[in-house]
Amino acid sequence: MSDSSAAYNQVSTGTRSRIATLLDSWDEGVFHSVASRHWPGAGPVLPRLSRTANHGLLWFGAAAGIATLGKGARSRRAAVRGMASLAVASAAVNIVGKRAVRRNRPVLDAVPLIRQLKRQPFTTSFPSGHAASAAAFATGVALESKGWGVAVAPVAAAVALSRVYTGVHYPSDVIAGAALGVGAAYAVRGLVPTRSQMPSPGRPYAEAPALPGGRGLSVVVNRASGSAGDATLVRDALPHAEIVECAPEEVNAELEKAAQHCVALGVMGGDGTINRAAGIAVRHALPLAVFPGGTLNHFAYDLGIEHVQDTCRALEAGDAVRVDLGRFTPGPGGSTAPGHFLNTFSLGVYPELVRVREHWAPRIGGWPAGVLAALKVLRGGHQLEAEFDGRQRSLWMLFAGNCIYQRMGPTPGRRHDLADGLLDVRVVHGGRAPGPRLLAAALAGPLSRSPVHAAERMRRVRIAGIAPGTPLAFDGEVAEAPRELTLDKAIEALTVYRPQAFV
Repeated sequence: MSDSSAAYNQVSTGTRSRIATLLDSWDEGVFHSVASRHWPGAGPVLPRLSRTANHGLLWFGAAAGIATLGKGARSRRAAVRGMASLAVASAAVNIVGKRAVRRNRPVLDAVPLIRQLKRQPFTTSFPSGHAASAAAFATGVALESKGWGVAVAPVAAAVALSRVYTGVHYPSDVIAGAALGVGAAYAVRGLVPTRSQMPSPGRPYAEAPALPGGRGLSVVVNRASGSAGDATLVRDALPHAEIVECAPEEVNAELEKAAQHCVALGVMGGDGTINRAAGIAVRHALPLAVFPGGTLNHFAYDLGIEHVQDTCRALEAGDAVRVDLGRFTPGPGGSTAPGHFLNTFSLGVYPELVRVREHWAPRIGGWPAGVLAALKVLRGGHQLEAEFDGRQRSLWMLFAGNCIYQRMGPTPGRRHDLADGLLDVRVVHGGRAPGPRLLAAALAGPLSRSPVHAAERMRRVRIAGIAPGTPLAFDGEVAEAPRELTLDKAIEALTVYRPQAFV
Protein backbone atom coordinates (compact mmCIF):
# COMPACT_ATOMS: atom_id res chain seq x y z
CA MET A 1 0.00 0.00 0.00
CA SER A 2 1.35 3.45 -0.92
CA ASP A 3 1.93 6.19 1.63
CA SER A 4 -0.87 8.29 0.09
CA SER A 5 -3.36 5.40 0.38
CA ALA A 6 -2.36 4.77 3.98
CA ALA A 7 -2.75 8.44 4.80
CA TYR A 8 -6.19 8.52 3.10
CA ASN A 9 -7.38 5.47 5.06
CA GLN A 10 -6.12 6.99 8.29
CA VAL A 11 -8.00 10.24 7.64
CA SER A 12 -11.13 8.34 6.60
CA THR A 13 -11.01 6.21 9.74
CA GLY A 14 -10.53 9.29 11.87
CA THR A 15 -13.49 11.02 10.20
CA ARG A 16 -15.76 8.04 10.79
CA SER A 17 -14.61 7.89 14.39
CA ARG A 18 -15.43 11.58 14.95
CA ILE A 19 -18.87 11.14 13.33
CA ALA A 20 -19.58 8.13 15.54
CA THR A 21 -18.50 10.09 18.61
CA LEU A 22 -20.76 13.00 17.67
CA LEU A 23 -23.72 10.66 17.12
CA ASP A 24 -23.11 8.93 20.44
CA SER A 25 -22.87 12.30 22.15
CA TRP A 26 -26.10 13.47 20.53
CA ASP A 27 -27.80 10.21 21.47
CA GLU A 28 -26.76 10.49 25.11
CA GLY A 29 -27.72 14.16 25.27
CA VAL A 30 -31.21 13.68 23.85
CA PHE A 31 -31.76 10.54 25.93
CA HIS A 32 -30.89 12.34 29.19
CA SER A 33 -32.95 15.39 28.14
CA VAL A 34 -36.02 13.21 27.66
CA ALA A 35 -35.33 11.37 30.92
CA SER A 36 -34.98 14.52 33.00
CA ARG A 37 -37.84 16.51 31.49
CA HIS A 38 -41.32 16.49 33.00
CA TRP A 39 -43.96 15.36 30.50
CA PRO A 40 -47.44 16.31 31.77
CA GLY A 41 -49.92 13.45 31.40
CA ALA A 42 -47.35 11.08 29.90
CA GLY A 43 -46.69 9.07 33.06
CA PRO A 44 -49.83 6.92 33.06
CA VAL A 45 -50.03 6.71 29.25
CA LEU A 46 -46.68 6.09 27.54
CA PRO A 47 -45.40 3.12 29.61
CA ARG A 48 -48.76 1.37 29.23
CA LEU A 49 -48.86 2.14 25.50
CA SER A 50 -45.33 0.76 25.13
CA ARG A 51 -46.33 -2.50 26.84
CA THR A 52 -49.51 -2.78 24.76
CA ALA A 53 -47.42 -2.66 21.59
CA ASN A 54 -45.41 -5.74 22.63
CA HIS A 55 -45.49 -8.46 19.96
CA GLY A 56 -47.64 -6.21 17.75
CA LEU A 57 -50.78 -6.74 19.86
CA LEU A 58 -51.73 -3.06 19.67
CA TRP A 59 -51.56 -3.13 15.88
CA PHE A 60 -53.50 -6.39 15.60
CA GLY A 61 -56.26 -4.70 17.56
CA ALA A 62 -56.02 -1.55 15.44
CA ALA A 63 -56.23 -3.59 12.24
CA ALA A 64 -59.33 -5.41 13.50
CA GLY A 65 -60.91 -2.09 14.44
CA ILE A 66 -60.18 -0.52 11.05
CA ALA A 67 -61.56 -3.52 9.16
CA THR A 68 -64.68 -3.67 11.35
CA LEU A 69 -65.51 0.01 11.83
CA GLY A 70 -64.45 1.19 8.39
CA LYS A 71 -66.90 0.93 5.51
CA GLY A 72 -65.93 -0.76 2.28
CA ALA A 73 -62.95 -2.57 0.83
CA ARG A 74 -60.60 0.40 1.28
CA SER A 75 -60.63 0.02 5.08
CA ARG A 76 -60.10 -3.74 4.84
CA ARG A 77 -57.21 -3.23 2.42
CA ALA A 78 -55.70 -0.62 4.74
CA ALA A 79 -55.82 -3.05 7.66
CA VAL A 80 -54.29 -5.90 5.64
CA ARG A 81 -51.57 -3.67 4.16
CA GLY A 82 -50.72 -2.33 7.62
CA MET A 83 -50.26 -5.84 9.02
CA ALA A 84 -48.28 -7.01 5.97
CA SER A 85 -45.94 -4.01 6.33
CA LEU A 86 -45.55 -4.73 10.04
CA ALA A 87 -44.64 -8.36 9.31
CA VAL A 88 -41.92 -7.35 6.85
CA ALA A 89 -40.52 -4.73 9.23
CA SER A 90 -40.52 -7.12 12.18
CA ALA A 91 -38.68 -9.77 10.17
CA ALA A 92 -36.07 -7.25 9.00
CA VAL A 93 -35.45 -5.98 12.54
CA ASN A 94 -35.26 -9.34 14.29
CA ILE A 95 -33.50 -11.39 11.62
CA VAL A 96 -31.08 -8.78 10.29
CA GLY A 97 -31.01 -5.53 12.25
CA LYS A 98 -30.51 -6.68 15.82
CA ARG A 99 -28.00 -9.35 14.82
CA ALA A 100 -25.93 -7.00 12.68
CA VAL A 101 -25.65 -4.17 15.25
CA ARG A 102 -25.35 -5.54 18.77
CA ARG A 103 -25.81 -2.35 20.73
CA ASN A 104 -26.40 -2.46 24.48
CA ARG A 105 -29.53 -0.94 25.98
CA PRO A 106 -29.24 2.47 27.71
CA VAL A 107 -28.31 2.65 31.38
CA LEU A 108 -31.47 3.49 33.34
CA ASP A 109 -29.87 5.61 36.11
CA ALA A 110 -31.30 8.85 34.66
CA VAL A 111 -34.79 7.45 34.05
CA PRO A 112 -37.30 7.91 36.92
CA LEU A 113 -38.39 4.57 38.35
CA ILE A 114 -42.08 5.29 37.70
CA ARG A 115 -41.39 5.43 33.96
CA GLN A 116 -39.43 2.21 33.71
CA LEU A 117 -41.06 -0.92 32.35
CA LYS A 118 -41.70 -3.73 34.81
CA ARG A 119 -40.07 -6.21 32.44
CA GLN A 120 -37.00 -4.91 30.67
CA PRO A 121 -36.34 -6.21 27.14
CA PHE A 122 -33.40 -8.58 26.80
CA THR A 123 -32.67 -8.13 23.09
CA THR A 124 -30.12 -5.68 21.70
CA SER A 125 -31.06 -2.04 21.35
CA PHE A 126 -30.54 -1.14 17.68
CA PRO A 127 -32.88 -0.70 15.88
CA SER A 128 -36.13 -0.31 17.81
CA GLY A 129 -38.55 -3.07 16.84
CA HIS A 130 -41.50 -1.20 18.39
CA ALA A 131 -40.73 1.91 16.34
CA ALA A 132 -40.31 -0.15 13.19
CA SER A 133 -43.64 -1.93 13.71
CA ALA A 134 -45.44 1.31 14.53
CA ALA A 135 -44.07 3.17 11.51
CA ALA A 136 -44.65 0.21 9.19
CA PHE A 137 -48.26 -0.23 10.27
CA ALA A 138 -49.09 3.49 10.13
CA THR A 139 -47.42 3.95 6.73
CA GLY A 140 -49.04 0.84 5.27
CA VAL A 141 -52.47 2.01 6.44
CA ALA A 142 -51.90 5.53 5.10
CA LEU A 143 -50.85 4.25 1.67
CA GLU A 144 -54.33 2.73 1.26
CA SER A 145 -56.44 5.17 3.27
CA LYS A 146 -55.28 8.68 4.14
CA GLY A 147 -58.11 9.08 6.63
CA TRP A 148 -57.17 6.01 8.65
CA GLY A 149 -53.51 6.94 8.28
CA VAL A 150 -54.15 10.29 9.97
CA ALA A 151 -55.97 8.50 12.79
CA VAL A 152 -53.20 5.93 13.36
CA ALA A 153 -50.15 8.22 12.97
CA PRO A 154 -50.36 9.91 16.44
CA VAL A 155 -50.58 6.51 18.12
CA ALA A 156 -47.58 5.26 16.18
CA ALA A 157 -45.59 8.39 17.06
CA ALA A 158 -46.51 7.96 20.73
CA VAL A 159 -45.33 4.34 20.72
CA ALA A 160 -42.01 5.40 19.18
CA LEU A 161 -41.58 8.19 21.76
CA SER A 162 -42.47 5.81 24.60
CA ARG A 163 -39.40 3.70 23.87
CA VAL A 164 -37.11 6.63 24.74
CA TYR A 165 -39.40 7.87 27.52
CA THR A 166 -39.24 4.50 29.30
CA GLY A 167 -35.47 4.27 28.81
CA VAL A 168 -35.29 1.11 26.70
CA HIS A 169 -33.94 2.76 23.55
CA TYR A 170 -31.69 5.58 22.44
CA PRO A 171 -33.24 8.15 20.07
CA SER A 172 -31.17 6.87 17.13
CA ASP A 173 -32.56 3.37 17.74
CA VAL A 174 -36.07 4.77 17.35
CA ILE A 175 -35.22 6.87 14.28
CA ALA A 176 -33.56 3.93 12.54
CA GLY A 177 -36.45 1.62 13.43
CA ALA A 178 -39.02 4.10 12.14
CA ALA A 179 -37.08 4.55 8.88
CA LEU A 180 -36.92 0.79 8.46
CA GLY A 181 -40.66 0.52 9.09
CA VAL A 182 -41.47 3.15 6.46
CA GLY A 183 -39.16 1.35 4.03
CA ALA A 184 -40.93 -1.95 4.73
CA ALA A 185 -44.32 -0.40 3.92
CA TYR A 186 -43.02 0.92 0.60
CA ALA A 187 -41.41 -2.43 -0.15
CA VAL A 188 -44.80 -4.10 0.30
CA ARG A 189 -46.33 -1.49 -2.01
CA GLY A 190 -43.69 -2.35 -4.60
CA LEU A 191 -44.82 -5.98 -4.51
CA VAL A 192 -48.56 -5.32 -4.17
CA PRO A 193 -49.57 -1.93 -5.64
CA THR A 194 -52.11 0.20 -3.83
CA ARG A 195 -55.44 1.00 -5.43
CA SER A 196 -54.20 4.45 -6.50
CA GLN A 197 -51.31 2.87 -8.45
CA MET A 198 -53.51 0.52 -10.43
CA PRO A 199 -54.54 1.33 -13.99
CA SER A 200 -57.92 2.91 -14.60
CA PRO A 201 -60.30 -0.05 -14.92
CA GLY A 202 -62.98 1.63 -17.01
CA ARG A 203 -62.66 2.21 -20.75
CA PRO A 204 -63.52 3.61 -23.18
CA TYR A 205 -64.58 7.06 -22.02
CA ALA A 206 -68.26 7.82 -22.65
CA GLU A 207 -70.23 11.04 -22.91
CA ALA A 208 -72.65 11.45 -20.00
CA PRO A 209 -74.45 14.51 -18.66
CA ALA A 210 -72.91 16.29 -15.68
CA LEU A 211 -75.52 16.47 -12.93
CA PRO A 212 -74.46 19.10 -10.33
CA GLY A 213 -76.24 18.42 -7.08
CA GLY A 214 -77.85 15.34 -8.68
CA ARG A 215 -80.34 17.33 -10.74
CA GLY A 216 -82.09 14.90 -13.12
CA LEU A 217 -80.87 11.80 -11.23
CA SER A 218 -83.27 9.22 -9.79
CA VAL A 219 -81.79 6.76 -7.28
CA VAL A 220 -83.55 3.55 -6.22
CA VAL A 221 -82.29 2.19 -2.89
CA ASN A 222 -82.78 -1.46 -1.93
CA ARG A 223 -83.46 -1.38 1.82
CA ALA A 224 -82.55 -5.06 2.20
CA SER A 225 -78.97 -4.44 1.06
CA GLY A 226 -78.04 -2.71 4.30
CA SER A 227 -77.61 0.57 2.45
CA ALA A 228 -80.28 2.76 4.05
CA GLY A 229 -77.67 4.59 6.14
CA ASP A 230 -75.63 5.43 3.06
CA ALA A 231 -78.75 6.83 1.37
CA THR A 232 -78.44 9.77 3.76
CA LEU A 233 -74.96 10.45 2.39
CA VAL A 234 -76.41 10.59 -1.14
CA ARG A 235 -79.11 13.02 -0.03
CA ASP A 236 -76.53 15.29 1.58
CA ALA A 237 -74.13 15.21 -1.39
CA LEU A 238 -76.80 15.36 -4.13
CA PRO A 239 -79.69 17.42 -2.72
CA HIS A 240 -81.50 17.72 -6.08
CA ALA A 241 -81.61 13.95 -6.73
CA GLU A 242 -84.81 11.96 -6.40
CA ILE A 243 -84.22 9.11 -3.96
CA VAL A 244 -86.67 6.24 -3.50
CA GLU A 245 -86.14 3.57 -0.83
CA CYS A 246 -88.01 0.31 -1.36
CA ALA A 247 -88.22 -3.37 -0.46
CA PRO A 248 -86.49 -5.97 -2.69
CA GLU A 249 -89.73 -7.03 -4.37
CA GLU A 250 -90.43 -3.41 -5.34
CA VAL A 251 -87.01 -2.68 -6.86
CA ASN A 252 -87.87 -3.59 -10.47
CA ALA A 253 -91.08 -1.56 -10.49
CA GLU A 254 -89.40 1.50 -8.97
CA LEU A 255 -86.48 1.29 -11.42
CA GLU A 256 -88.90 1.12 -14.36
CA LYS A 257 -90.87 4.06 -12.99
CA ALA A 258 -87.72 6.14 -12.47
CA ALA A 259 -86.44 5.33 -15.96
CA GLN A 260 -89.50 6.99 -17.50
CA HIS A 261 -88.56 10.51 -16.43
CA CYS A 262 -84.93 10.71 -15.25
CA VAL A 263 -81.81 11.91 -17.09
CA ALA A 264 -79.67 9.26 -15.36
CA LEU A 265 -80.69 6.18 -13.38
CA GLY A 266 -79.08 5.59 -10.02
CA VAL A 267 -79.09 2.47 -7.88
CA MET A 268 -77.86 1.62 -4.39
CA GLY A 269 -77.56 -1.97 -3.31
CA GLY A 270 -75.60 -5.15 -3.89
CA ASP A 271 -74.60 -6.76 -7.18
CA GLY A 272 -78.03 -8.37 -7.70
CA THR A 273 -79.78 -5.00 -7.38
CA ILE A 274 -77.25 -3.33 -9.66
CA ASN A 275 -77.77 -6.14 -12.19
CA ARG A 276 -81.48 -5.30 -12.43
CA ALA A 277 -80.77 -1.59 -12.82
CA ALA A 278 -78.20 -2.24 -15.57
CA GLY A 279 -80.71 -4.12 -17.74
CA ILE A 280 -83.28 -1.32 -17.39
CA ALA A 281 -80.68 1.39 -18.03
CA VAL A 282 -79.60 -0.32 -21.26
CA ARG A 283 -83.19 -0.77 -22.42
CA HIS A 284 -83.96 2.93 -21.85
CA ALA A 285 -80.54 4.16 -23.11
CA LEU A 286 -79.77 5.82 -19.78
CA PRO A 287 -76.39 6.23 -18.04
CA LEU A 288 -76.21 4.32 -14.77
CA ALA A 289 -74.92 5.73 -11.47
CA VAL A 290 -73.85 2.94 -9.09
CA PHE A 291 -73.72 3.60 -5.34
CA PRO A 292 -72.17 0.62 -3.48
CA GLY A 293 -74.45 -0.50 -0.70
CA GLY A 294 -74.35 -4.31 -0.59
CA THR A 295 -72.12 -6.89 1.04
CA LEU A 296 -69.64 -7.52 -1.78
CA ASN A 297 -70.08 -4.81 -4.49
CA HIS A 298 -67.77 -6.54 -7.00
CA PHE A 299 -68.91 -4.48 -9.99
CA ALA A 300 -68.60 -1.14 -8.20
CA TYR A 301 -65.14 -1.95 -6.83
CA ASP A 302 -63.85 -3.11 -10.21
CA LEU A 303 -64.98 0.25 -11.58
CA GLY A 304 -63.01 2.01 -8.86
CA ILE A 305 -66.11 3.01 -6.90
CA GLU A 306 -65.69 2.18 -3.22
CA HIS A 307 -67.72 4.89 -1.57
CA VAL A 308 -70.80 6.99 -2.24
CA GLN A 309 -68.56 10.04 -2.67
CA ASP A 310 -66.76 8.40 -5.62
CA THR A 311 -70.00 8.25 -7.58
CA CYS A 312 -70.96 11.77 -6.52
CA ARG A 313 -67.67 13.12 -7.91
CA ALA A 314 -68.27 11.35 -11.22
CA LEU A 315 -71.81 12.75 -11.47
CA GLU A 316 -70.64 16.30 -10.75
CA ALA A 317 -68.01 16.07 -13.51
CA GLY A 318 -69.96 13.93 -16.00
CA ASP A 319 -67.23 11.27 -15.99
CA ALA A 320 -68.41 7.94 -17.40
CA VAL A 321 -67.23 4.86 -19.29
CA ARG A 322 -68.80 2.15 -21.45
CA VAL A 323 -68.67 -1.42 -20.16
CA ASP A 324 -69.65 -4.84 -21.49
CA LEU A 325 -72.76 -6.68 -20.37
CA GLY A 326 -72.74 -10.48 -20.16
CA ARG A 327 -75.85 -12.26 -21.47
CA PHE A 328 -77.41 -15.69 -21.13
CA THR A 329 -80.30 -16.85 -23.33
CA PRO A 330 -82.96 -17.94 -22.44
CA GLY A 331 -83.17 -15.63 -19.45
CA PRO A 332 -84.29 -16.44 -15.89
CA GLY A 333 -87.41 -18.61 -15.75
CA GLY A 334 -87.11 -19.52 -19.43
CA SER A 335 -87.78 -15.96 -20.59
CA THR A 336 -87.12 -15.32 -24.28
CA ALA A 337 -85.45 -12.04 -23.29
CA PRO A 338 -81.81 -12.64 -22.31
CA GLY A 339 -80.65 -12.45 -18.73
CA HIS A 340 -77.67 -10.24 -17.93
CA PHE A 341 -74.64 -10.51 -15.69
CA LEU A 342 -72.22 -7.73 -14.81
CA ASN A 343 -69.83 -9.99 -12.91
CA THR A 344 -70.26 -13.76 -13.13
CA PHE A 345 -72.49 -16.56 -14.36
CA SER A 346 -72.15 -20.11 -13.07
CA LEU A 347 -73.60 -23.60 -13.12
CA GLY A 348 -72.85 -26.43 -10.75
CA VAL A 349 -71.61 -25.99 -7.23
CA TYR A 350 -71.53 -22.20 -7.01
CA PRO A 351 -75.32 -21.72 -7.11
CA GLU A 352 -75.52 -24.11 -4.17
CA LEU A 353 -72.93 -22.02 -2.36
CA VAL A 354 -75.04 -18.89 -2.98
CA ARG A 355 -78.13 -20.62 -1.62
CA VAL A 356 -76.41 -21.69 1.59
CA ARG A 357 -74.83 -18.26 2.04
CA GLU A 358 -78.16 -16.46 1.57
CA HIS A 359 -79.80 -18.81 4.09
CA TRP A 360 -77.26 -18.08 6.82
CA ALA A 361 -76.34 -14.45 6.08
CA PRO A 362 -79.30 -12.86 7.95
CA ARG A 363 -78.36 -14.87 11.05
CA ILE A 364 -74.56 -14.71 11.21
CA GLY A 365 -73.53 -12.06 8.67
CA GLY A 366 -72.37 -12.16 5.05
CA TRP A 367 -68.69 -13.12 5.38
CA PRO A 368 -69.16 -15.88 8.01
CA ALA A 369 -72.05 -17.23 5.94
CA GLY A 370 -69.80 -17.32 2.87
CA VAL A 371 -67.14 -19.31 4.73
CA LEU A 372 -69.75 -21.72 6.10
CA ALA A 373 -71.24 -22.18 2.62
CA ALA A 374 -67.81 -22.86 1.07
CA LEU A 375 -67.00 -25.50 3.71
CA LYS A 376 -70.35 -27.21 3.19
CA VAL A 377 -70.07 -27.19 -0.60
CA LEU A 378 -66.44 -28.37 -0.70
CA ARG A 379 -67.45 -31.51 1.23
CA GLY A 380 -70.10 -32.36 -1.35
CA GLY A 381 -69.83 -34.40 -4.49
CA HIS A 382 -72.05 -32.31 -6.77
CA GLN A 383 -71.86 -33.32 -10.41
CA LEU A 384 -73.30 -31.51 -13.41
CA GLU A 385 -73.82 -33.54 -16.57
CA ALA A 386 -73.99 -31.23 -19.60
CA GLU A 387 -72.81 -30.80 -23.16
CA PHE A 388 -70.15 -28.08 -23.17
CA ASP A 389 -68.17 -26.98 -26.19
CA GLY A 390 -69.71 -29.79 -28.26
CA ARG A 391 -68.81 -32.58 -25.84
CA GLN A 392 -70.75 -34.30 -23.07
CA ARG A 393 -68.92 -33.68 -19.81
CA SER A 394 -69.19 -34.27 -16.10
CA LEU A 395 -68.55 -30.91 -14.42
CA TRP A 396 -68.18 -29.78 -10.84
CA MET A 397 -68.56 -26.13 -11.79
CA LEU A 398 -68.77 -23.91 -14.87
CA PHE A 399 -67.89 -20.26 -14.31
CA ALA A 400 -68.13 -17.45 -16.87
CA GLY A 401 -66.85 -14.01 -15.99
CA ASN A 402 -67.92 -10.82 -17.73
CA CYS A 403 -64.41 -9.81 -18.94
CA ILE A 404 -61.13 -11.38 -17.85
CA TYR A 405 -60.34 -11.76 -14.16
CA GLN A 406 -56.68 -11.18 -13.37
CA ARG A 407 -56.54 -13.64 -10.49
CA MET A 408 -58.61 -16.68 -9.77
CA GLY A 409 -58.39 -18.37 -6.39
CA PRO A 410 -61.35 -20.14 -4.82
CA THR A 411 -63.33 -17.01 -5.81
CA PRO A 412 -62.96 -14.52 -8.68
CA GLY A 413 -60.34 -11.79 -8.43
CA ARG A 414 -60.26 -8.33 -9.98
CA ARG A 415 -60.83 -7.12 -13.54
CA HIS A 416 -58.64 -4.40 -15.07
CA ASP A 417 -60.71 -4.02 -18.23
CA LEU A 418 -64.51 -4.04 -18.24
CA ALA A 419 -64.86 -3.70 -22.02
CA ASP A 420 -62.61 -6.39 -23.50
CA GLY A 421 -65.38 -8.26 -25.35
CA LEU A 422 -64.43 -11.59 -23.75
CA LEU A 423 -65.91 -14.18 -21.42
CA ASP A 424 -63.57 -15.64 -18.81
CA VAL A 425 -64.71 -19.29 -18.88
CA ARG A 426 -63.46 -21.65 -16.16
CA VAL A 427 -64.46 -25.30 -15.90
CA VAL A 428 -63.80 -27.68 -13.02
CA HIS A 429 -64.12 -31.22 -14.32
CA GLY A 430 -66.02 -33.86 -12.39
CA GLY A 431 -64.38 -36.84 -10.77
CA ARG A 432 -63.33 -38.07 -7.36
CA ALA A 433 -63.30 -35.39 -4.62
CA PRO A 434 -62.90 -32.42 -6.98
CA GLY A 435 -63.65 -29.97 -4.16
CA PRO A 436 -60.59 -30.75 -2.02
CA ARG A 437 -58.41 -31.02 -5.13
CA LEU A 438 -59.58 -27.63 -6.34
CA LEU A 439 -58.92 -26.10 -2.94
CA ALA A 440 -55.42 -27.62 -2.83
CA ALA A 441 -54.69 -26.27 -6.31
CA ALA A 442 -55.91 -22.81 -5.29
CA LEU A 443 -53.60 -22.77 -2.28
CA ALA A 444 -50.63 -24.12 -4.26
CA GLY A 445 -50.71 -21.67 -7.16
CA PRO A 446 -52.58 -20.56 -10.27
CA LEU A 447 -55.58 -22.74 -11.00
CA SER A 448 -54.56 -23.03 -14.64
CA ARG A 449 -52.00 -25.60 -13.43
CA SER A 450 -54.63 -27.81 -11.82
CA PRO A 451 -55.38 -31.14 -13.53
CA VAL A 452 -59.08 -30.71 -12.69
CA HIS A 453 -59.39 -27.20 -14.01
CA ALA A 454 -59.47 -25.61 -17.46
CA ALA A 455 -59.62 -21.92 -18.43
CA GLU A 456 -60.44 -20.33 -21.78
CA ARG A 457 -61.17 -16.86 -23.12
CA MET A 458 -64.25 -17.05 -25.32
CA ARG A 459 -66.81 -14.77 -26.99
CA ARG A 460 -69.68 -17.25 -27.06
CA VAL A 461 -70.48 -20.47 -25.15
CA ARG A 462 -73.28 -22.96 -25.78
CA ILE A 463 -74.30 -25.41 -23.03
CA ALA A 464 -76.88 -28.15 -23.68
CA GLY A 465 -78.24 -31.26 -21.99
CA ILE A 466 -78.64 -29.59 -18.60
CA ALA A 467 -80.65 -31.74 -16.19
CA PRO A 468 -84.03 -30.35 -15.04
CA GLY A 469 -83.84 -28.55 -11.71
CA THR A 470 -80.19 -27.56 -12.12
CA PRO A 471 -79.63 -24.13 -10.54
CA LEU A 472 -77.71 -21.30 -12.17
CA ALA A 473 -76.31 -18.20 -10.48
CA PHE A 474 -75.69 -14.74 -11.91
CA ASP A 475 -74.40 -11.80 -9.88
CA GLY A 476 -75.43 -13.50 -6.65
CA GLU A 477 -78.96 -14.32 -7.82
CA VAL A 478 -80.12 -17.93 -8.23
CA ALA A 479 -82.62 -19.33 -10.77
CA GLU A 480 -83.41 -22.67 -12.44
CA ALA A 481 -81.38 -23.37 -15.56
CA PRO A 482 -83.10 -24.24 -18.84
CA ARG A 483 -82.25 -27.42 -20.75
CA GLU A 484 -79.81 -25.47 -22.92
CA LEU A 485 -78.51 -21.92 -23.02
CA THR A 486 -76.05 -19.64 -24.76
CA LEU A 487 -73.64 -17.19 -23.17
CA ASP A 488 -72.36 -14.14 -25.07
CA LYS A 489 -71.66 -10.43 -24.63
CA ALA A 490 -73.35 -7.11 -25.40
CA ILE A 491 -70.19 -5.14 -26.20
CA GLU A 492 -69.90 -1.71 -24.50
CA ALA A 493 -73.66 -1.76 -23.99
CA LEU A 494 -73.79 0.02 -20.64
CA THR A 495 -72.70 3.59 -19.85
CA VAL A 496 -71.85 3.98 -16.18
CA TYR A 497 -70.54 6.91 -14.16
CA ARG A 498 -67.10 6.50 -12.61
CA PRO A 499 -64.44 8.95 -11.41
CA GLN A 500 -61.51 9.31 -13.81
CA ALA A 501 -58.92 9.18 -11.01
CA PHE A 502 -58.68 7.38 -7.67
CA VAL A 503 -58.33 9.42 -4.50
